[in-house]
Amino acid sequence: MPNPGQPTIRLGDKGEHVRYAQRGLRRSESQNLVVDGIFGPQTEEQVRDFQQGMSLPVDGIVGPATWNALPDGAPMPILREGSTGPVVASLQQVLTELSNGRWPTPGAADGVFGPLTRKSVVGFQQWGDVAQDGVVGDQTWFVRIDGMMATLESYVGLQYLQR
Repeated sequence: MPNPGQPTIRLGDKGEHVRYAQRGLRRSESQNLVVDGIFGPQTEEQVRDFQQGMSLPVDGIVGPATWNALPDGAPMPILREGSTGPVVASLQQVLTELSNGRWPTPGAADGVFGPLTRKSVVGFQQWGDVAQDGVVGDQTWFVRIDGMMATLESYVGLQYLQR
């Protein structure tokens, strides 16, 4: 089960469990869903659409069957200046390979999130029309690249999900 131990959630609920479901929905067909931790009408509509597409009972409630069908909703790590490791190196490599002059490149893929990587992230965020704070969180991870369903997180790699 990709989302073990999650409680049933519905319209009006708030918090990390809702963010978990929203991330799972974003990793399916719900590319325009905002991951904000608020189970509002848009989230309910996306849940209903997902349930219908998966031939589940359509009730707009994320219970065991829906949780089981959703892609993993675990978050990617939040990256900012000072972050280090393989996920940073992968981010740097992706930002370099996909830039094509659309944003500045971060320099060497050395796994250290320094000023050049921050500058590249801010440029990518501007290009992706999300908040330009130099921090790679949910909204930046979900920026679509090259149309279709490819996102920054899918290019960097979902093996870095935080459990």
